[in-house]
Amino acid sequence: MTQCTVQIMINLENKSVFLSLGADLQICTSKNLTCCTKKMEERYQLAVKQDIQQVLQTSSSTLKFLISHNAAAFQETFEMLIRQAENYTSTLFCNTYRNMAVEAAAAIQEFFTDVGLFVFGIDISTEELVNRFFDTLFPLVYNHLINPGLTDISLEYSECIRMSRRDISPFGNVPKIVIGQMGRSLLSSRTFLQALNLGIEVINTTDHLQFSKDCSRALLRMQYCPHCQGMTLSKPCMGYCLNVIRGCLANMAEIDLHWRIYIQSLEELSSAMHGTYDIEHVLLNFHSLVNDALTQASINGPKVTEQVNKICGHPVRKLTLSPGYSDQNKDNQGMKMSARDTEETLANRRKEFMNSLRLYKTFYGGLADQLCINELAAADGLTCWNGEDVVKSYTHRVVGNGIKAQSANPEVKVKGTDPVINQIIDKLKHIIQRLQGKSLPKHEKWGLLQTGSGGSMDEQVSGDCDDEDGCGGSGSGEVKRILQITDCKSHDSTSTYLNILRVNWCIAMNFILICILLM
Repeated sequence: MTQCTVQIMINLENKSVFLSLGADLQICTSKNLTCCTKKMEERYQLAVKQDIQQVLQTSSSTLKFLISHNAAAFQETFEMLIRQAENYTSTLFCNTYRNMAVEAAAAIQEFFTDVGLFVFGIDISTEELVNRFFDTLFPLVYNHLINPGLTDISLEYSECIRMSRRDISPFGNVPKIVIGQMGRSLLSSRTFLQALNLGIEVINTTDHLQFSKDCSRALLRMQYCPHCQGMTLSKPCMGYCLNVIRGCLANMAEIDLHWRIYIQSLEELSSAMHGTYDIEHVLLNFHSLVNDALTQASINGPKVTEQVNKICGHPVRKLTLSPGYSDQNKDNQGMKMSARDTEETLANRRKEFMNSLRLYKTFYGGLADQLCINELAAADGLTCWNGEDVVKSYTHRVVGNGIKAQSANPEVKVKGTDPVINQIIDKLKHIIQRLQGKSLPKHEKWGLLQTGSGGSMDEQVSGDCDDEDGCGGSGSGEVKRILQITDCKSHDSTSTYLNILRVNWCIAMNFILICILLM
């Protein structure tokens, strides 16, 4: 029994009939009798806006979850890698350079704090943070490693040594190698994460798009006007639905081209993130380069001492007994190494994510069609609503997607562009440039076309974990071995690198505890 029939029966019993020609209706006008009032039409107007918002959010929910879930997972993985690399470096000092471990604690922690800040969006120069780390390390290395047994260097003399590091180059080309590797891997990971967050913003924006008055009227006519004639089960014809929805989503369809390029650029960056472009490989092998740097400083000790004396003069110091430093080949008892399954590597996680995201490359271009096919329109062969009556087929011309195509749309008038959509397109253009490395400072660009398996300057110094050891650089970005420290839990608890305000005595005490545990 139809709505109108029910109303007629009720109203006849009350000896009054509300069935009318609908003279006061603004949208659901008809040559036939109607059971809608102006008030009902206004309620339908509110309902149809909620309906279309719900349909849009449902259609994008899987895509939104895919991006947001992986953005959170990648961020968590980056945090874990930074903490793990910090632990690895700290354990290196505790095992191999124990006599300077406590003094190196602040420099190590500050370095990885800055790494975390950069990856998660703070504008810090990667070149400067690496240089600052080695600058701070040099006086400790000079005092404990190059000239062991001499202590009580004055603060002024220590500062002179620190400032002379870049001129003397006691660590060889290791700092330059680290600058290159950190710059590329951290920047690519940071940009990758920023791109995912923008993807979420794009979806949130289009999920809550405000529709024009003309669109709202067209949606009401398509969805609820048949109810006024008692045809509550009638669905719009496919062509009619496409014209209405393509008209309403005309501005949204303009995102299509940029969304395609966005996903393609994300794929290209993801593919290039291997070897020294992969944050996992670089961070987990950082300790090896630090060890190489200290080894070179020790080997070149006499030359370094001569250069320091020329620049800073001879220090006046007390001669004391020193435990020296441990043999570099000593068993690293505090280092617990365990194999990592291939499926767990960051490179494989990125690959799986991109394989899923690739399926949504045409999401915005085909959104109107998907809404009509899956949700709104009548199936082929069934009678359908054409905006005026129930018919066998829709006879008007069906227009294409996008603003330009709407000039011939018989159902919806599209007036100009939406400033909200224009803004989100501008953001997509900007992140695309960053993904492609086109809007970065010269020293921070990564040559996506130059990445390959061949060795380069930044691969000439390899630590104790190189390709032959099965630690990475194979092109997949996989680091097959990963440090897990079980004896340094106290250090872990204070390793919140995003907290800039450090308590220095707490840092020192934690490192003393590490070294005691590793003895």
